[in-house]
Amino acid sequence: MTTLVSRTDTLTRDALAVLQPGFEGATAPDWLLRRVGEGLTSVGLFGRNIASPAQLAALTARLRAERDDVLVAIDEEGGDVTRLEVRHGSSFPGNLALGAVDDTDLTREVARELGRRLAECGVNLNWAPSADVNSNPGNPVIGVRSFGADPQLVARHTAAYVQGLQASGVAACTKHFPGHGDTAVDSHHALPRIDVDLDTLHARELVPFRAAIAAGSKSVMSAHILLPALDPSRPATLSPQILTGLLREELGYDGLIITDGMEMQAISATYGIERGSVLAIAAGADAICVGGGLADDETVLRLRDALVAAVRSGVLPEERLADAAARVRALAGWTQRTRGARGVSGPGAASQEGTAPGTGAGPRGEVGLVAARRALRITRSAGFEPVTSAPYVASFSPVANIAVGDETPWGVAAELARLLPGTATGTYSSENSTPEQVTGAAGDRRIVAVVRDAHRHPWMAVALETLTAARPDTIVVEMGVPQAQSRGALYIATHGAARVCGRAAAEVIAGVCPGV
Repeated sequence: MTTLVSRTDTLTRDALAVLQPGFEGATAPDWLLRRVGEGLTSVGLFGRNIASPAQLAALTARLRAERDDVLVAIDEEGGDVTRLEVRHGSSFPGNLALGAVDDTDLTREVARELGRRLAECGVNLNWAPSADVNSNPGNPVIGVRSFGADPQLVARHTAAYVQGLQASGVAACTKHFPGHGDTAVDSHHALPRIDVDLDTLHARELVPFRAAIAAGSKSVMSAHILLPALDPSRPATLSPQILTGLLREELGYDGLIITDGMEMQAISATYGIERGSVLAIAAGADAICVGGGLADDETVLRLRDALVAAVRSGVLPEERLADAAARVRALAGWTQRTRGARGVSGPGAASQEGTAPGTGAGPRGEVGLVAARRALRITRSAGFEPVTSAPYVASFSPVANIAVGDETPWGVAAELARLLPGTATGTYSSENSTPEQVTGAAGDRRIVAVVRDAHRHPWMAVALETLTAARPDTIVVEMGVPQAQSRGALYIATHGAARVCGRAAAEVIAGVCPGV
């Protein structure tokens, strides 16, 4: 049963302040505006909330009419994970592509431009960058979201990304502490476990987080992972040893600690979101992210009341909740001051109605494409000739993880169709990926086989091997982590599946990108 509370109840306002909920639709519902007026300080946005820059600007302006310093957060990593361009594909390559280029100035500039576009739309907190060291190439949830497998490379690009994003007035949220790279389980579905010793954690997982802290990251997101070397019983999000002992005390971090989504199965299926939220705040977290899957007023009220009840029963110290709420408000104040210092008269001023975010012209608008082109790794066979007539694109599609989502288009077909009108395409899965089906559909056309993490999907690797044996002139584009053997007359590793990665690959296939 929902507890009725006074609008002036300090405890209740603190409980609301630490929540970062989501909602359905492209306009702020009445219940959300009401909770903002009662003390809710943060709101999370997802692809379902975004239709255009103008619409997003109007949405954030409406939230700020209720509370001028409201934190408007988004999960906009660029690359495969985009909410701002969920229907088009990102104008920016993701972390793995930036790590492959290994130019920290470029990473900083990409993050600055991404931050500028978020700020124009009124978004001031980005749940990015991922600072995970992708030491396990079979990782089902990190992969191209990581800058790479080298801790020092990941560290320098994490720092550059934080600096670039925050230079645009958007707070960074470095994730997933203390490191999600060495996992074989997706925490959206279950609780991953990392069995390594403390020396390995300090030499590998923690290196990028130290760099992010030194770079001034305004927030850090916890991971729903179990690390027995640090805490044998509770995942990082719920662990005082990890959030307070390691992050606060040992690493000296004084910014905002945000949880990963509490409705993820690693927490919700084991602890429940109410108990999980109480344990997270008690452990040292300051903000509860929820809303990717649970996005209604009832969820907010359940978590608010669970926190209030925990304080009143003595399970959660009131001082800890008050400290968490104060940290949320401090970051909200920073974003408000930064917006004022940058002279932003209103979100969305530079966005045009009807254009997809990230499609602007000019030097800044091209930095994502420049980065995507530089990230390509190309292997040509002797005598390879670019494709000059409409090819057949065979897209071998694995099931997308929840962080990436399946609503964002990916691949090279659309970009090739612009360069070579008449390009045809077909999608193949583990159930219908025989080479005879592909060659039959292709006919006499050149085949462009597009894969994503072929090394993680045996059916995909077999299909590629058989297809390239039957049609040696096949072109292969790997848009995931390039671990499998290069195959085909032309092999292109894009290091990610952003729209600009597809465009960069299509330019090479069609021979219209001089100098690559």
